[in-house]
Amino acid sequence: MKNVLYLKGFLSFFIVFLGCTTIDKTLKPSTPLPDGMTLIPAGNFKMGARSSKAYADEFPKHEVSISSFYMDLHEVTNREFAAFVKATGYITIAERDIDWEEMKKTLPQGISKPNDSLLKAGSLVFKQTDGPVNLGDYSQWWLWTTGANWQHPEGPESSIEKRMEHPVVHIAWDDANTYAKWAKKRLPTEAEWEWAAQGGNSQNIYPWGNNSVETSYDKANFWQGVFPYNNRKLDGYFGTAPITSFPANAYGLYDMAGNVWEWCQDKYDYKAYEKEQQKGTTQNPKGPGKYNDPREPLSLKHVMRGGSFLCNDSYCSGYRVSRRMSSSKDSSFNHTGFRCVKDL
Repeated sequence: MKNVLYLKGFLSFFIVFLGCTTIDKTLKPSTPLPDGMTLIPAGNFKMGARSSKAYADEFPKHEVSISSFYMDLHEVTNREFAAFVKATGYITIAERDIDWEEMKKTLPQGISKPNDSLLKAGSLVFKQTDGPVNLGDYSQWWLWTTGANWQHPEGPESSIEKRMEHPVVHIAWDDANTYAKWAKKRLPTEAEWEWAAQGGNSQNIYPWGNNSVETSYDKANFWQGVFPYNNRKLDGYFGTAPITSFPANAYGLYDMAGNVWEWCQDKYDYKAYEKEQQKGTTQNPKGPGKYNDPREPLSLKHVMRGGSFLCNDSYCSGYRVSRRMSSSKDSSFNHTGFRCVKDL
């Protein structure tokens, strides 16, 4: 598997790309490439909204210059994460009981401490509804599940035994960042992620191009049907899919749309793009220095990209290249994972 991924990643570097993106074609891949990674070339592009479905925080478009870097060909798998845990003894946030003193710092004043039974280790698991619900009320389909974690994705009775090549889930930002450091890598910046996802063409709405999602169920793992109660599973999966189940983008990267959301390095600021535009062309932006989300002003949020198996146009359209999502750095879900990058 690794040899096949290496070959595909190496060959993808020599594809001639079209579109409004400036790419450095003089850089040659090093030999050998880091195992399981591919070289993303340097270049300039306009980062941000590129479709009518764009959200406010995807504006304004702004000029970004990116240096070459290596990126994992696919999301970190259960097998890879298990090796990390075996080597380090690391315990993920979802496997730790909740520290109420820390939690209440992110909540409005006056919130009472819940029963200790509700502070036991666990995570949020998607629960399909019986019919239409208010899409503004996430509690309709997210269920706090004691005992849910990366080894038990749907709860304590579930297992990853037959899902070792699926992306690891129930990963909080701190978990992903710790793994990346252990692997001598890092999390991608939001700009690097978008640059890589578009595959060399800044006109692409999706990693696969501009074919609509209605006709692209064979391109990525996302929700076909009416969210959150009717999944037609035209792509063959209700939950996560094994890595490389769907075609790679033009850079040889798998699952840059769908499967699981991927953590980025950047702190989330809903006004970040306005601030970046004022700087002119920015070289390798690292994101804002402060967290800024007026909807949850006390929450320390980081950016997530790429969408998941739950994404649908009626809900999040997360499979779009420019779509931004965020979550608190200590939160975990059964549709959230990550991939890593490495500097040259």
